[in-house]
Amino acid sequence: MKGLSARNLKYMRKFAQVYPDFEIVQQVVAQIPWGHNVFLLDKISDSKERIWYANKILENGWSRSVLELQTESGLYNRQNNEYKVNNFPLTLPKPQSDLACELLKDPYNFDFLTISQQAKEKELEKGLINNLKRFLLELGKGFAFVGEQYHLEIANQDYYLDLLFYNVRLHSYVVFELKIGEFLPEYAGKMNFYLNAVDEKIKTKDDNPSIGIILCKSKNKIIAEYSLRDMTKPIGIAEYTVTRAVPENLRLNLPTAEELEKEFKD
Repeated sequence: MKGLSARNLKYMRKFAQVYPDFEIVQQVVAQIPWGHNVFLLDKISDSKERIWYANKILENGWSRSVLELQTESGLYNRQNNEYKVNNFPLTLPKPQSDLACELLKDPYNFDFLTISQQAKEKELEKGLINNLKRFLLELGKGFAFVGEQYHLEIANQDYYLDLLFYNVRLHSYVVFELKIGEFLPEYAGKMNFYLNAVDEKIKTKDDNPSIGIILCKSKNKIIAEYSLRDMTKPIGIAEYTVTRAVPENLRLNLPTAEELEKEFKD
């Protein structure tokens, strides 16, 4: 081969050093673009984490920019967080329980939202819907949006699910409930109720049991685990972060999207 730069030669040498197992090279890293490999060599020092990202690139077809976004958000640590709270192994058969555990993140990263730390649940929900593409990317592969404030009528009473999705890999409906504050035990009971209703009124015979995910600003792991004991429906409890939210005192002085649009039109 000719025309190789000194920089590329150095990356090739490093590639050979960090991947001594030729079988792994054949199965994973040789199948992703060279630019992706260079990025992983530069940014990820842990070999297990690097192979994990390489597999995710193959699985999801990530572009270089998406890979960069996912590594910056710490996706590996969030999906492999040993403190994730759920009852999936007890309420779902294998391999669905394993896949559900893999898809659950903790915390979820909502850095793309421009809301204050004191935002209300409606603001959080509206922000996620307005940024649906970014929200779907954060949720992961296979999620399809069904509706917000999804209406269910039960015993002549109206109930509304914050966000309803369908996951084509799990073949399940997934209900998201958004909570601004700390997790409370009663949230689990309410989610169990919602999942019974979804399974009764929406799920078809071809669908797997519906799954619920409660997103809170914070949670006590012990209280969350106690709350899921003896629950019959599969529920996960996770936190979310809005670490780049605009401070309230600055946000009030910034122009709104409508004001900016009017300024440019004028």
